[in-house]
This record gives sequence, C-alpha cells and structure tokens, in this order.
Amino acid sequence: MYVAVARIEVHIPAAASLKDKRRVVQSVSRRLENEFRISTAEIEAQEQWSLAVLGIAAVSGSARHARDVIDTAIRYIENSRLDAEIGAVDVDVMQAF
Repeated sequence: MYVAVARIEVHIPAAASLKDKRRVVQSVSRRLENEFRISTAEIEAQEQWSLAVLGIAAVSGSARHARDVIDTAIRYIENSRLDAEIGAVDVDVMQAF
C-alpha cells in the first residue's frame, strides 16, 4: 500500500474574515473529495484569514498511481476558478505496511 500526501498553501487575499476563508476551503475540499476520492484537511494557519494550508492524501496499491492522483488534484486546484492563489506545494509518496 502506498500513500501520497501533499501540503498545499492556498492564499486567499480577498478574505475579510474566517467565514470568507472557510467558504473557499470548504469549496476546494468538497471539489477534491468528489472529483478524486481523496482525503483533505486544513492542517495549519487555521486562524489566519488570508492563508489556508491544506493536506491531501491518496491511498493506492501503486506508488505511481497514488502520485498521479495527487498531481492531478493539484493541477485541478491550480486551474480552477477560485478566489485564491496556490502557493508552495510539497508532495511525498511513502510505502505503508
């Protein structure tokens, strides 16, 4: 079993409150979970209005497939029409068990 994970910084310059930020984060998370069947969570910067740090994860029997799913999800976010900009992205694939 292989697990691919990514840490994605999402800058939300128009956010004037945590509610504005939450709207963007929930929209991105819902889209990713529905489209790619991956897990998402806000993992850092929960109290900053203009920054969200998302963690996403995919599990597969193949390291290549797990990485491809994460890479495709990242491209999807980058090409989506969001009220946000993608910053730093870190990806790792590891073997579990």
